[in-house]
Amino acid sequence: MKKVYTDPTSALAGLLRDDMMVMCGGFGLCGIPDELIEAVRASGVKGLTIVSNNAGIDGVGLGKLLDTRQVRKMISSYVGENKEFARQYLGGELEIEFNPQGTLAERIRAGGAGIPAFFTKTGVGTKVAEGKEVREFDGEHYVMERGLFADLAIVHAHTGDSEGNLRYRMTARNFNPMMATAAKVTVAQVEHLVKPGAIDPDTIHTPGIFVKRIIEVGVREKRIEQRTTRKRSETTPAAAAGGGTH
Repeated sequence: MKKVYTDPTSALAGLLRDDMMVMCGGFGLCGIPDELIEAVRASGVKGLTIVSNNAGIDGVGLGKLLDTRQVRKMISSYVGENKEFARQYLGGELEIEFNPQGTLAERIRAGGAGIPAFFTKTGVGTKVAEGKEVREFDGEHYVMERGLFADLAIVHAHTGDSEGNLRYRMTARNFNPMMATAAKVTVAQVEHLVKPGAIDPDTIHTPGIFVKRIIEVGVREKRIEQRTTRKRSETTPAAAAGGGTH
């Protein structure tokens, strides 16, 4: 089965349609499948339900799909960095299903594991639990959450081979690995495409059986949403410089 495609458009050919559910990996701007997102935008599909921790920032990542009004609903845990996201939601133009971050991660993992629902203490007694079943176990109350399983997952990995085995790097392991298991079809973009056997089996995070299509995109720009640094002092303390007494 051929899994390697030459570009994002061909990799998504025949998979996109209006009103589908798409999982999009990454955390903030780290590990987002930016070229696949761009191909989704160019396709013109609309009415999408997007499962993603957040929606990028204005004009970047999933923010591009918000700009073109292709998203009907977001299933997310954080929206704080995207003004257009907030504007559309407050204006009644966008539906949002908020989740505690751990609950969102578990809903995706459960969907990939074939678990239709689970119970968690997180959110009991809050708006998170409104309209959901609450059950008592061993004297404690738990709210039922549904697993998530999408029509399509688009993910980003540092390295992949032509069989679809993927290895992620650092923060890109947030959401990408579990989303790769939780969709009918998973399409991956990788920075480095290698031959089968080149990845140490002990370092494979997503087995190729979950990945149907893959493209190589090269090294990506590593953008930072919020850069926080402290001011350097005029004089560097001796201990910090490696001196001082022992």
